[in-house]
Amino acid sequence: MSLAVFYGGTFDPIHDGHLAVARAARDALAAQVRLMPAADPPHRAAPGADARQRAHMLDLAVAGETGLVVDRRELQREGRSYTVETLREARAEFGPERPLALLVGADSFLDLPKWREWQALFGLAHFVVAERPGSPLDAARIEAIAPGRETADPAGLRQAPAGRVYRLKQPLHAESASQVREFIAAGRPWDEFVPPAVAAYIRECGLYGVVAGRGATPA
Repeated sequence: MSLAVFYGGTFDPIHDGHLAVARAARDALAAQVRLMPAADPPHRAAPGADARQRAHMLDLAVAGETGLVVDRRELQREGRSYTVETLREARAEFGPERPLALLVGADSFLDLPKWREWQALFGLAHFVVAERPGSPLDAARIEAIAPGRETADPAGLRQAPAGRVYRLKQPLHAESASQVREFIAAGRPWDEFVPPAVAAYIRECGLYGVVAGRGATPA
């Protein structure tokens, strides 16, 4: 049975590091990866671009990319979204037998015990954990959080609906969304970190304090 992978985040903005992780998961797992932008935080300003803009940048970034799609489910829910609620909704949609996985960075996985109803998550989905610069992950650290759940075989994720942990080998990218925003605000070159269509949209909308003609790669 085919595997559906959910990759959540603020994506403010989506950058090439995000895409590298999504592509690596798609290729390693032979799965569709659904990028889920987080909703705007309630009762305070949007983090940089608002939810509609962040989702549109995702649309631009994955256009023409086989196996990568944008999933807006968290934008359609009022109030704060918790991962356990998102996965319960996805489980209700996809059914009890469909293998589902949540793609997270190593830093997020190591913080899992701080998440709401975190132990219930293993009954709803597998975890695909991508290492990030500065966030090393080894078998002992996985075992401490999810004893007996790690698998080195991606095919194992298709043999059960949920409950396993897979370490994703992927090219590490040092860039972050905060770095992209900082470079834009400082007038430093930033286009190389994001897909060209996303860079054009950021300039068109004046996002993150961008000024036309500053921080843009010359044509």
